[in-house]
Amino acid sequence: MPNPKFDAEALYKVLAERVKASLANAENVAIVGIYSGGAWLAERLAAELQLQERLGFIDVSFYRDDYAEKGLHAEVKPTHIPFEVEGATIVLVDDVLYTGRTTRAAINELFDYGRPAKIMLAALVDRGGRELPIAADFVADTVTLTDGQQLVLQRADDGRLSLTVDHA
Repeated sequence: MPNPKFDAEALYKVLAERVKASLANAENVAIVGIYSGGAWLAERLAAELQLQERLGFIDVSFYRDDYAEKGLHAEVKPTHIPFEVEGATIVLVDDVLYTGRTTRAAINELFDYGRPAKIMLAALVDRGGRELPIAADFVADTVTLTDGQQLVLQRADDGRLSLTVDHA
């Protein structure tokens, strides 16, 4: 049986509109995407908001509290924050919000670069199941999955996004 599929492109449009509406009068805004799905979304958001100069990427692998259990992903990418974090309004972008552990790790890493004025979380999908008290400021959709299922965002060579439910 094929895995259920979501329209990731439509979800992205919803997310982008929510972020843009909220940031209309914000100052010193920067976008930081969490590798890998969040980075893909952050690239698009930065282009739409004309913030390419204030776009960063973060790999939380070494900051996760379950690093010893999970180990490293197959591909570790370096964190790249090319702007001053101190005093910035940062939109932290991830593809799927689940336990909150990735978000916590990303915030911890951001503080190594300075103290932002504000951090807002944008996620394409919130699947619930929080283990930490973390909530997204912007989310395109909320879904419920059963144990053993996970959402996987993929990007095609042409840049189009797809979101599927896989079995872990």
